[in-house]
Amino acid sequence: MIETIENSRTEFKVKLVDDLEESVIAFLNKDGGNIYIGIDDNGNIVGLKNNIDFLQRKVKDLIISNIEPSVLGLFDIETLEKNNKKYLKITIAKGYETPYHIKGMGMTPDSCFIRVGSSNEKMDEHLINKMFRERTKNSLKNIISPRQDLTFRDLKIYYVEKGFEIGDNFEKQLGFYTKDGKYNYVAYLLADENSASIKVAKYVGDDVDELMENYEFGYCSLVKATYRVLEKFRTENKIYAKITYPERKEQPMYDYNAVREVIINAIVHNDWSTEYPPKFEFFSDRLEISSFGGIQSEFTEEEFLEGYSAPKNPELMRVFHDLELVEHLGTGIRRILKKYDKSIYNFFPHFIRVSIKYNQNEFKYNKSSKEVRKISYSNMELTNVQIGIIKLVEDSPNITQDEMAKLLGVTARTIRNHIKHLVENEYIKRIGADKNGKWIVINKGSENND
Repeated sequence: MIETIENSRTEFKVKLVDDLEESVIAFLNKDGGNIYIGIDDNGNIVGLKNNIDFLQRKVKDLIISNIEPSVLGLFDIETLEKNNKKYLKITIAKGYETPYHIKGMGMTPDSCFIRVGSSNEKMDEHLINKMFRERTKNSLKNIISPRQDLTFRDLKIYYVEKGFEIGDNFEKQLGFYTKDGKYNYVAYLLADENSASIKVAKYVGDDVDELMENYEFGYCSLVKATYRVLEKFRTENKIYAKITYPERKEQPMYDYNAVREVIINAIVHNDWSTEYPPKFEFFSDRLEISSFGGIQSEFTEEEFLEGYSAPKNPELMRVFHDLELVEHLGTGIRRILKKYDKSIYNFFPHFIRVSIKYNQNEFKYNKSSKEVRKISYSNMELTNVQIGIIKLVEDSPNITQDEMAKLLGVTARTIRNHIKHLVENEYIKRIGADKNGKWIVINKGSENND
């Protein structure tokens, strides 16, 4: 018999059962605790007859694979023995990204549990929403980066271009470390390499039934990914002309400056601790931009639309402000609402969606281009910069070399050298004059329609 009883911090299980994840989640969402496997309800050690090492690996896999957000670093498993009987002890810490839930089921009462006394209870929606909003208060600077081998070459180039001096304490000044001296999640998002993928989807119609094109901008510094998303929205903004006597009238598909603010807000204020990036989507009649996290609990929807808010990610905000991607807090919303009505904002418990109708309602995508384009460069003997140039030319034929340099985080001289190589080897070519001409891609690699 072990010297404890079942209570708010302790649970006994005779064997590994199907509801293990529920118990782990309940402890994560409360104050942490211990789960013993091989112990009966009275605290008697019955022991485990199976291969203990295999069972331990299985328990670890169940916890990691079936619970989200990530629980890495929040639990430990050890094999104990008494009176020649072996049993497992799972130690669970209090989670800092509550509410934890069953993976794939979302944050619902059927997947969120909390410890109440010596039992695990389903959480109601009010508590789920309250926990989620509290989670957004957790600064990314306190979350340890999943990688510690980070570099910041691109970010430093952006800072130098804005006239900043880069010293030995650059990373410390930007708040890239936890209290324990490890790289935090802010550093991870702004590093040269990460797993944060931002996608821009383009659909044939006014729903998601038929995907036309899918672009991916990510796995790099969040600043670089932001520039690429902005450039994509700039090139998609077609100009429509209307001939009326005695003049020709033109108007863009959407107000780019306002949409730019929406994009920046979605990226800077996204709840990155959920590991869900913002979504960018083009439909036949509108564009939609969604960011995860919802409105902070301190503010109402009306206050949010009036520009009252606080940065969810102050460290990210600081960097974007340094690089002149954002101005003062709250001014972006006001600039957006100078061009569009408040109705473009749709508020949900866990995310905010902005939906903007195109200025030309009669606009339709070319129905003949329904295939999803996925371009592979694996058969090209090119550097990452050269592949980046090809992708930028493909997305924006009129892009300048200076814009390429900024988006790819290299010098203009480097761009010129790589363009020379690409032209000489017939990967791209220039059509027209330097000022009014455009680039075209000759060799796009292998294309496939998956």
